[in-house]
Amino acid sequence: MNLRPLGRSALRVSPLCFGGNVFGWTADERTSFSLLDAWLDAGFNFIDTADVYSRWVPGHAGGESETIIGKWLKAGGRRSQVVIATKVGMDMGEGRIGLAPQRIRQAVEDSLRRLQVDCIDLYQAHKDDEATPLEATLEAFAQLIEQGKVRTIGASNYSAPRLAQALDTSKRLGLPRYESLQPLYNLNDRAGFEAELAPLCQKESIAVINFYALAAGFLTGKYRTPEDAGKSARGKGTVQKYLNPRGLRILAALDAVAKRQSCKPGQVAIAWLLAQPAVTSPIASATSLQQLEELVRAVRLALTPEDLAELDRASREA
Repeated sequence: MNLRPLGRSALRVSPLCFGGNVFGWTADERTSFSLLDAWLDAGFNFIDTADVYSRWVPGHAGGESETIIGKWLKAGGRRSQVVIATKVGMDMGEGRIGLAPQRIRQAVEDSLRRLQVDCIDLYQAHKDDEATPLEATLEAFAQLIEQGKVRTIGASNYSAPRLAQALDTSKRLGLPRYESLQPLYNLNDRAGFEAELAPLCQKESIAVINFYALAAGFLTGKYRTPEDAGKSARGKGTVQKYLNPRGLRILAALDAVAKRQSCKPGQVAIAWLLAQPAVTSPIASATSLQQLEELVRAVRLALTPEDLAELDRASREA
């Protein structure tokens, strides 16, 4: 597996990142353990989670994903083989939200405990907190790095102007900078990233580890009608917005390329992302070993210039 540098940090990550939001939600503990083992056995090393996963599930409080990863790490003894990324900033209830220094200090201790590790490889601001000065947030992250609790920091869901401001703040104050960005980006959701964020990330050597690489499963082709979308937890919410003429045009292009390449539409969607120069390691999830194997094969898929042109035409914004 050819590992890629995570920004200007010392971390090197696989070209695909496993999205840990499914752990403890649509994948139980036993299944999650088997998925994590298979991920590493296939040569990948990058796993992304967050403290808030999966608070949206009735009866969950958040931290379920981190807890499962922590149990797996303790049971398997494979800590040195994996790059663990987690996040802070989303609403955990009881006023635990945002990127104020006190919140970050509390949240990192909770994440370290659940993950059962001494240090988090990549600690990310889950979303921008305009109520807290960037200086305060970055200084809090810097302290965690100095204390050996965090190796590298990153941002998620930041706009281009705010990411640029954060980078400038780090440079001006001599503080660690965000080495990665986790934006929404896939074959369907393009404009928001490509317009301003992609050029900024390339200019500043920021690693892009985009989420919803498969548009919540839509780009696999399993949701083609409203009835399809109503059959799963993810389909009922996020996928509905993709069921429009443009979305169906993208699926048709994926089908055509997949037929030529003798593979599946979702694998083509991942391969398209891997061909984008600004992308370092897309995040994708699996809830079965069969789905995971499809992700593994996607990394080995080489799209032709004709394939890429067809996908670009189909996904072009109106």
